[in-house]
Amino acid sequence: MKDWSILASSESIEKAVEALIVNGINALVVENGQEAKKKVLELLPQDAEVMNMSSVTIDTLGLPKDINESGKYDSVKNKLSKMDRKTQGMEMQKLGAAPEYAVGSVHAVTEDGKVIIASNTGSQLSANAYAASHVIWVVGTQKIVKNVDQGIKRIYEYVLPLESERMQKAYGVGSFVSKLLIINKEIRPNRLTLILVKEKLGF
Repeated sequence: MKDWSILASSESIEKAVEALIVNGINALVVENGQEAKKKVLELLPQDAEVMNMSSVTIDTLGLPKDINESGKYDSVKNKLSKMDRKTQGMEMQKLGAAPEYAVGSVHAVTEDGKVIIASNTGSQLSANAYAASHVIWVVGTQKIVKNVDQGIKRIYEYVLPLESERMQKAYGVGSFVSKLLIINKEIRPNRLTLILVKEKLGF
């Protein structure tokens, strides 16, 4: 079985960046997680409505604390935490689905500029696909693959077992690839930004 945790070569990173830009996705490369975190915070305007999506990468960088506790942003997570799922479920779904800014990660990036995101519930997919005005992804370069087929293989062979293990420890249930989002191209200029990090982050 292929080792999906190995960081991509400089050549592979260059191919991915060039293709992502052609496909309408802003792409840049940083050396490490701290540089990535700094770049995310530079991209978020003061007082912007921001939703930090569930992500091991984002949690590892400590971005939820910056977004939700600094007072600099209009935190969607803070709003959701004060709402009642039983009586405000629909309102909560809408709020989480269409933030002004969504910050998260993805599960695979192809050398020909496509992005793949897997989900069990699908709760993050609407924001990534369309509903968020701006999406910022932080992605370790171990997630760069040759093509979509390799990306899907990576999700099933590598991401799913690790996520199931994490979910089992945290909630006593595993995970499942219920839904897959493949972004081939973005037609709205400057909506998507992908920060590639030359460091192993997340799955």
